[in-house]
Amino acid sequence: MLCGLLLTASCSQDREANSATLPNHDQVALDTATIPAPAPDTQAVASPDTAAALATAPETTAPDTGYTYPGPKPLPGAILPHKRILAYYGNPLSKRMGILGEYPVDEMLSKLDQEIENWRKADPVTPIQPALHAIVVTAQGKPSAGGKYRLRMTDKMIEDVLAMAAKRDAIVFLDVQVGQSTLQEELPRLEQFLKLPQVHLGIDAEFSMKNGGVPGRRIGTFDAADINYATKFLSDVAKQHNLPPKLLIVHRFTQGMITNTENITLRPDVQVVMHMDGWGPPALKKDTFRRYIKNEPVQFTGFKIFYKNDTKNNSRLMTPEEVLALKPTPMYIQYQ
Repeated sequence: MLCGLLLTASCSQDREANSATLPNHDQVALDTATIPAPAPDTQAVASPDTAAALATAPETTAPDTGYTYPGPKPLPGAILPHKRILAYYGNPLSKRMGILGEYPVDEMLSKLDQEIENWRKADPVTPIQPALHAIVVTAQGKPSAGGKYRLRMTDKMIEDVLAMAAKRDAIVFLDVQVGQSTLQEELPRLEQFLKLPQVHLGIDAEFSMKNGGVPGRRIGTFDAADINYATKFLSDVAKQHNLPPKLLIVHRFTQGMITNTENITLRPDVQVVMHMDGWGPPALKKDTFRRYIKNEPVQFTGFKIFYKNDTKNNSRLMTPEEVLALKPTPMYIQYQ
């Protein structure tokens, strides 16, 4: 995702799209352009049925940190909640899609080092796991090959991100914006990378156009059934290759982006993070977290900070201390 709406009406000209006019094949480098912003979602809170289901979900408490969260006890090797993940997000082929591609590799990694140090000072108890979160299927403003409104990155691009991550012993998230495609079409191609122990998955509901339409002109959606497909896919990969638990990051900043959360199946070998992906001043970000993450946390929670969009209109970045004060405390932090 390139910029998330909070409770504002539009981010119009501020919204950066994923690519310019597309060539007639999927696996190419991308540039940037602008696509219109979606309309805001107006629903604010979880339904009573959803809230009741979450209230009765089993919980697990980590013995080392005391952190309590919904779902089964994870298998050995799980990262959460024993460490907090701090990720840099973007695409190395674009300077406008996030910090990951904005600077030369060594400079970007140095900035990541400094951000990690800021978080260590704010919370000396919880170890930090560095991460790079790369968009490897990008939603498009035009139909592209097959009419799917999505662009697949090359294997070479993914391999380059893996090489960057290796310089910091960082884990890697492969982020998918399906457009008019589906997770069923996109995830199998990524299995060759997801079978690596350090590689995990992100799915962006904003650009999942289930009922047709052009990505970016309205906000898309994933249902619990989509998330269950993703967790089952990751679970199968983990079992087949004898891997520690996989992580699934689910982007969200409106009520309608994720439906039927009470039907999401939690698995011991997959850890689900509901990730607050909206931008704006601190008060709006906190309110969005409360409405769409705290009310339906599912399992673990995440929080995104936008270096540029969060500082528009004389606003400021939230500090690590402010993010740590949120409840449930985010265990996945992403910078764009």
